[in-house]
Amino acid sequence: MAWDEARNLRIAVVGTGAQGASIGADFALAGLDVTFIEQWPEHVAAMRAAGITVNMPDRSITANVRALHLCQVAELREHFDIVFLVVKAYDTKWTSQLIEPVLASDGLVVGVQNGMTQDDIASVVGVERSVGAVFDMASNMFVPGMTNRQNDHDTSWFALGALDPANQGRVEKIAELLRHSGRVEVTEDIRSAKWMKLIVNAAQLVPSAILNLPFAEAMKVPGMTEVMRAAGYEAMRAAIADGAKIVPILGMQPTKVNDPERYVDQIFDEVQKTFMMADTLTTVLQDWRKGRRGEVLDLNGHVVRTLEKAGQTAPVNKRVVEAGRAIEAGKLPPQLSNSSLLVA
Repeated sequence: MAWDEARNLRIAVVGTGAQGASIGADFALAGLDVTFIEQWPEHVAAMRAAGITVNMPDRSITANVRALHLCQVAELREHFDIVFLVVKAYDTKWTSQLIEPVLASDGLVVGVQNGMTQDDIASVVGVERSVGAVFDMASNMFVPGMTNRQNDHDTSWFALGALDPANQGRVEKIAELLRHSGRVEVTEDIRSAKWMKLIVNAAQLVPSAILNLPFAEAMKVPGMTEVMRAAGYEAMRAAIADGAKIVPILGMQPTKVNDPERYVDQIFDEVQKTFMMADTLTTVLQDWRKGRRGEVLDLNGHVVRTLEKAGQTAPVNKRVVEAGRAIEAGKLPPQLSNSSLLVA
């Protein structure tokens, strides 16, 4: 059985944009059996011609890879033991449906994504074949065949957890593979870990993008740091309402703080210190600059929906969602003056 030897596992990375390509390149250079599956035709062509290049702060790597377009999945005859799903949260369900026919009967799908995507994956492939994941790694891609990764392995972080406890041993094998790309933790409470990361994402990704600024610059705008932290406090209330526990992420030590808002501040500060560079553009702003939809509804929108279900309100996140949706509808450009829409 392939699972008896982790290095012999057949791997697919579905969604090889900035994050997925970085992870896949590390796998390829480690000699693992990895296939890239991607929807951007020019990117597939570039990788076939010259491999994938990953530029990091102090070095660059290039890996020759097997790259397939999404339309070629139907031509595959082999089955994959592990599928790393690295697509936008809103693309989770249909991508899971696309890949399920080529997933081994004992294979696992790992959702390396923002948002609470684990349930969408499980609804397609089954809980017994689903693994939740959370990560922090800043990167961007604007040129086919090339990704710019701002966190090298020492400052890239992942956490993994099985949805079915019976799979926890196999999750350890996946962690062994993923350590080729960064620090990896295995948790028995991946749902809570994903909530803790969603709290950070709700606070940072969309609010800074609405101003059309790198995250570090958006924080300097009067009132915006307070808006971001308030969005995080609401997200923490949503997490607790959904049954999540306050758990450490990003390699932080277990918290001794009983104040949920204080813990939000600690996570917020850790991301700012370790994972964000001065020029880091959040994934949402990158999407908007490419003319694509961002994960507004999967992040801040999820906070609003969760608190509404619990009979509570999320006024800050609601303002973020309204501004973000207006930008995506073409009714509002992302610009500095939008801070007036967010600052109470």
